[in-house]
Amino acid sequence: MTSQAIEGACAFAWRNYLLLNSGISEDDNRRSALFRYVTNLRDTGEYDFDLLQIAAVAYLQKLDELHDDRRARLAADQALAERLASRGALPGT
Repeated sequence: MTSQAIEGACAFAWRNYLLLNSGISEDDNRRSALFRYVTNLRDTGEYDFDLLQIAAVAYLQKLDELHDDRRARLAADQALAERLASRGALPGT
């Protein structure tokens, strides 16, 4: 399940990224950076497929905005933390 979650989250984010950015090659360096980021998230204990997808999309957006892998990771981590906090605030979760 873990490799499927990683692959699925990356594939989802990358397909959407390519749809929004027509000049990007399928084997662009951002794709391998995305895979490393999501794999790292999974290695830290994040297993929720939906959250991995959210983090993957946020990472690619921030990577484009900030042009810096470390800052993009931090920004995507923050987006993920906010999502987790909002989930915890919902009744019955």
